[in-house]
Amino acid sequence: MNTAATQKTKIALGLLLGFAIGALCRWTGVPSPAPPVLAGALLVVAMTLGYIATDRWFAKREARHRHLCGGPDGSLKRSPKALAD
Repeated sequence: MNTAATQKTKIALGLLLGFAIGALCRWTGVPSPAPPVLAGALLVVAMTLGYIATDRWFAKREARHRHLCGGPDGSLKRSPKALAD
């Protein structure tokens, strides 16, 4: 499956899950976790768009502290002595 198809599948599943939760809440009488007014719904959309935009922005930035990152076992790429210099 390519990335475009994967992205479309995730969006479709997210929408389906959202509708299912809303319908289940309405059917059982449980208060919906979504805001009941337009301003609240727009706030949720704005937060989601901000989250996505920030995620994409950080993905394009150069990692400034890559030299400090360890491997899977936690070992440093350089010795701690070289980092102190």
